[in-house]
Amino acid sequence: MTEKPVKRSVISKPRARFIRETADVRRQALIEATARCLADKGVAGTSVRAICARAGVSSGLLTHYFDGVDALIVATYEDVGARVSAALEQAVEEAGDDPRDQLRACLQANFRAPILDPDLLATWTAFWSLVKTDAKIAAIHADVYGSTRAQLETLLRVIVPEMPPERARLAAISLTALVDGLWLEICLDPTTFSAEEAQAMVERAMMLALGQWRGDAGRGDWVDQSVRP
Repeated sequence: MTEKPVKRSVISKPRARFIRETADVRRQALIEATARCLADKGVAGTSVRAICARAGVSSGLLTHYFDGVDALIVATYEDVGARVSAALEQAVEEAGDDPRDQLRACLQANFRAPILDPDLLATWTAFWSLVKTDAKIAAIHADVYGSTRAQLETLLRVIVPEMPPERARLAAISLTALVDGLWLEICLDPTTFSAEEAQAMVERAMMLALGQWRGDAGRGDWVDQSVRP
């Protein structure tokens, strides 16, 4: 029987000391150490000393690859955001050719590994705390969430071609907000509801968003197809 591939965490676990490694490997190791520091110590505790101790390197190596801690935190947000996006894209690809299945997979992937991870929550909230004060972090945040919303909008309009662009935009925002809220709550307190219940809730919201468009006297209304009088 073929073994299923193991899902890797978005936040890498502590690594062994590196010896004679390439520049890319060393740079990535510093990024991973920063993610761990942010998760364990928050922004205030993420210093050059803390990062280098976590990575097992000298402070000179950090400043060789990055212009200080702020630049390294920005690079870490880019890296973590890219890993989350890659996990969602993989879920969509594995869902097959049906756009409805692809939309469902994109939403529900947030409630299983590697995205459903308390370590990712701790790191992600550290990034969120910087969005209002760091323009570079804010730009990455806008790009990560903008890309996700654009993907949802595209799938919504493929499934329901007559859906107006503005309606698709608002539906994508609503679905993203619901996913974020449920993901945050289940990471903070997994006893409140299960991952399966979270997936069921986003499934229901997806079905509402895909309700049949009906034009009435020049204006449109959304009707939930799953509701019957």
